[in-house]
Amino acid sequence: MAGRTPRRVPALNTSPAPRPTINLEEWEAKAPLGDAEIRSVGLIKAAAEKLALPPIGGDDSPSRPSTPKSKLLIGPGSRPGTPNPSRFGPVPTHALHPKLPVQTPQQFYDWFAVIDKSVAHSQEAHFRAHVAVVADHLSTCDYLLERIGEVEKEVDQMLEQWTSVEESGKSLKDACERLLEERDHLLNTTDEIGARLEYFQELEHATRMLNHPGESLVLQADFLYMVERVDICIDYLKSHRHFREAEVYLLRFQQCMTRAMTLIKMFFVGSLRALSADISKRLFEKDVSSTAQMHLLYTRFRSVAPQLGPLLRELERRAVSHPDELMALLSECHTAYLSTRKSLLINRLMEEIKGLDPTHTELVELTRAGCSYLKQLCLDEYNTFREFFSTGEDQLYQYLENICDYLYDDLRPRILHEPRLTALCEVCTVLQALMVLDDPDVGNDDNELNLDLDGEPKSSGWHGLHISQLLEMVLQDAQTRLVFKAQSVIQTDIRYYVPKAKDLAYPEKLIEARKPASATDMKEKEIVSQIFRTPSLEKQDTWYPTLQKTVWVLSQLHDYVKPAIFEDIAQEALTLCQQSLVGAVEIIKVKNPPTSVLDAHLFLARHLLIMKEVTNNLDFLQRDYDPSVHLAGMTDALSSMLSRTSALLPGSLFSAFTVPTAEGAIGSLKQAIDQALRQACADAITECASPVCTPLREWVDHMNEIPSTQRPSQADAARSLRDAFVGACGGALRANVMRLSLYLESDRTVGVLVGHVEERIVDEYSAYRNMARSVDVVEGVMDDQSVRIMVRDVREKGVEQTDSSGS
Repeated sequence: MAGRTPRRVPALNTSPAPRPTINLEEWEAKAPLGDAEIRSVGLIKAAAEKLALPPIGGDDSPSRPSTPKSKLLIGPGSRPGTPNPSRFGPVPTHALHPKLPVQTPQQFYDWFAVIDKSVAHSQEAHFRAHVAVVADHLSTCDYLLERIGEVEKEVDQMLEQWTSVEESGKSLKDACERLLEERDHLLNTTDEIGARLEYFQELEHATRMLNHPGESLVLQADFLYMVERVDICIDYLKSHRHFREAEVYLLRFQQCMTRAMTLIKMFFVGSLRALSADISKRLFEKDVSSTAQMHLLYTRFRSVAPQLGPLLRELERRAVSHPDELMALLSECHTAYLSTRKSLLINRLMEEIKGLDPTHTELVELTRAGCSYLKQLCLDEYNTFREFFSTGEDQLYQYLENICDYLYDDLRPRILHEPRLTALCEVCTVLQALMVLDDPDVGNDDNELNLDLDGEPKSSGWHGLHISQLLEMVLQDAQTRLVFKAQSVIQTDIRYYVPKAKDLAYPEKLIEARKPASATDMKEKEIVSQIFRTPSLEKQDTWYPTLQKTVWVLSQLHDYVKPAIFEDIAQEALTLCQQSLVGAVEIIKVKNPPTSVLDAHLFLARHLLIMKEVTNNLDFLQRDYDPSVHLAGMTDALSSMLSRTSALLPGSLFSAFTVPTAEGAIGSLKQAIDQALRQACADAITECASPVCTPLREWVDHMNEIPSTQRPSQADAARSLRDAFVGACGGALRANVMRLSLYLESDRTVGVLVGHVEERIVDEYSAYRNMARSVDVVEGVMDDQSVRIMVRDVREKGVEQTDSSGS
């Protein structure tokens, strides 16, 4: 068996008996292998079957030696036959062949030991081959490990070298970047120095151009560009005064700018003189038509604007930027232009004013024609001025005011001495109409160049010619004269008015007024109604003259004076008008007819209602009509004041209506009118009811003085008084209702007062009825409802009779 050492047999002293030979099969049978040995052998065989690695040395010889084949094992028996050299020729020598024939058992045992060793060696050959393969593998692995170590060492060296190269490259990159930054900094510094030097180098170019002789320098294309560059340099040096010699260069640049603007001014003034001389020469020629004059004064004058306008715009821009140095030059240009225009226009203006004939033309027509001409003239001058300049508005308006003074010198004295209030109102109307028609589009020309300090376009702030500024002085004169004349009319025709007999002919004037009115009277009444925004102010010919004059004066002043002044005048006029009405009432009371007292009270109530209507519609403070504060006529005013039944009581009319406290003088005036109106209404109610109520009240008072035991004797008096009451209602009461309808005209208005008369009559009759029943007078005594029906019937008949008589 493989791996076992053959057991050596000890030598015997006797001759050894011959041992039987044994073959491999018998050996295998007698020495079986265990499971462990069999698995080991199988593993070894499987490992041996695998392809061996090539030898390191490159030897192509197999790694496992072949198993030696012994001829001794070939025969059928396990023991080889004894060679017979004679039979087979020379016996080949073999390492296992005994060198000498075996003669002794010991020799045999020795030889057998060699054979056994050879067999064992032969059986262990694949193990040795496997060991050799494993040894080769180990040597190969050791070689690979060695090479891997060398490679790792090389890689470490390469990594160290790469890191060194990387660090060196980074340092180089940083150095290059620093060099690039230094280069860029130097280039930027060079560019900045060059850019800054350009501002200083511009001085030489500007100086060389300004030293160029000739007036046409300003017309060269490079001139305005040079001016722009100088202006930029001045602004730059002002913001960088810390530069070396900046102040010196700044002063020299400013001198260049002043020289350039002076050249523009000189060229402009020279062009104006030449143009003015040419136009003046042609204007003084004979037979020059008006159209030709307009062409010379405006079209010919404006023809040089495209050439001079850009230069003047530059001067205006620089004057705004440098007012201390250049504003005087711009002012000289304005003065030269305006003086030139004035010298050209003065003769033609004087001829036009003479053509208006101020001494003989009517004031309103003179105002309309003269101011219209001046407005057109000022508008033309304004547009022409704007062709050249975008500044100098104040100087222009002073020039236009001087032109207007030529007409104002003739117009103002006429206005200040005008005695007619209507003419003054028409003058104000004409002036206000012209002032309202200001042209908002003038001065917004598309070719206007108006720039700010940075050269960007900006609005000029001009919104057209404000003709109101030129006409304001004349309007103020007209308004002042209008106020003075109105105050004079108020004093003469209202305060100190002496009434005539026909002025106090009431109710005759009212009866006459019920006749159809003429077309002229209707038109005048319509105008007043439109001014005071109410249809109730009609039949003005029935008004007392002071009230007519008051309403007329206020209607004339309403749209032509300031609200505060108008309020003062209105307060004065209405106060004096109320005083004149009170005086007229006293005159009417002393007339002979017994109804004159009622006429006086109704006269005052009628006119106070009209005054209340006027004060409520004039709207002193805001001038805008507000329907919410407008009282819809005399009826509503009367209803609001006499709507409470407590007003029927004597002396209670003042407490029946609480007047709200108003602020200011106008508020006090309204309160005074309301109080006087309430008192007039109370007196009228009392006077209307007096013919019916007085006998009843006197009899009741008389009966209260008689003892109750003697009262039955008054039954006849009570019956006769009842009959007199019915007769008074049909006679005196009807006449009074007719007078109420005549004075107040509206059925609703009459109904308000008659309602209070009715309440008073019912109260007085109720006291009479109670007293009559106490003396046993029952037959024929009416209740309250019957009395009301009778009074209302009387009222309806009285109103119908009044209407029929008027028609």
